Amino acid sequence: MWFAGCNMRCSYCYNPEIVNGKGKLSFEEVKTFLQSRKQFLDAVVLSGGECLLSEGIVDIIFEIKKMGFLIKVDTNASRPELLRNLIKNELIDYVSLDFKATKAKIFNVTKSDFYGEFISSLQILLDSNIKYEVRTTIHSVLLDRGDISEMVNILSDLGYRGKYFIQNFRNHWQTLGNPGPSFYNFNLIECSNDLIQVLER
Repeated sequence: MWFAGCNMRCSYCYNPEIVNGKGKLSFEEVKTFLQSRKQFLDAVVLSGGECLLSEGIVDIIFEIKKMGFLIKVDTNASRPELLRNLIKNELIDYVSLDFKATKAKIFNVTKSDFYGEFISSLQILLDSNIKYEVRTTIHSVLLDRGDISEMVNILSDLGYRGKYFIQNFRNHWQTLGNPGPSFYNFNLIECSNDLIQVLER
């Protein structure tokens, strides 16, 4: 489920029509579809845009869970308290947490400053038993090898361990801010340290 609207404006975002759009389906239509697919689907992914900004999102998640589906949330980490409540009430099963940039570069990348909210969201996940991952989209105009290495160290210092996923920008794709093509000449995997394994997607 792709939710319209976002509180960030990442220039590399390949969903401008979702970020700037109003949505095309009512939740009643979505429920009807999910009911028809209960024998075929195990889980529902909530993405966007930023799904946790959507009006009535808690009720929507509750209804989907009531139908017997597992729920994964893709989030830009800007709403930590809502994330905390969803985890506390066992309404979600997996989280993909976006680590947009270092504190020094987050405004340049997202045109917003939710760095503190990212730190809070990560800490909530670290303190929970929920399964989750941390991921970053890389564009060579916006982030370089030094930034990725710094972000790995930030994660390590906060207590994160395991896999850190790097998503490559899709060249030749219409995006929100049109930052141009992305080319980098370093091995992302070499940014790993003893505690965190950097993996390309």
